[in-house]
Amino acid sequence: MSSQHAVGTSSVFQAGSMDTWLGKHLWKHPSGKEIPGKLFLKEQLGLTGTEISLGQIPPGAGVSYIHTHKQNEEVYIFLTGQGEMLLDGETHPIEPGTTFRVATTVERAWRNTSQEPMSYIVIQAKTDSLEQCTFEDGNICGDAPWA
Repeated sequence: MSSQHAVGTSSVFQAGSMDTWLGKHLWKHPSGKEIPGKLFLKEQLGLTGTEISLGQIPPGAGVSYIHTHKQNEEVYIFLTGQGEMLLDGETHPIEPGTTFRVATTVERAWRNTSQEPMSYIVIQAKTDSLEQCTFEDGNICGDAPWA
């Protein structure tokens, strides 16, 4: 079962194991089409700088529409399954561990050509908004209790 709760000024959400995403999560596209296996985490985590979604496509299926974005680049991280990513009319192979960064104007869609569900994570962030990262933004506050 999915659950969420706040931890201080952080938040936690449990989406369940990947084997359950197809049966557990259902997103209703603004067009009215229902997409099984898709879960956006903005509300669940109170995200303010990125949009992150979890997705799963059954064997032999794919995203039925080609799309672009107005402001957000996307990073796709494929965890299971094999397939193809369509980027501006060119297909690129997908296997576990394949990661794509896709600019706003690139037309995209993807499909699962394997016999197992294709699980993936999508991270959206406004193009050219990253001003610092990891070492520039991080502060070490001490040793972890397990260090």
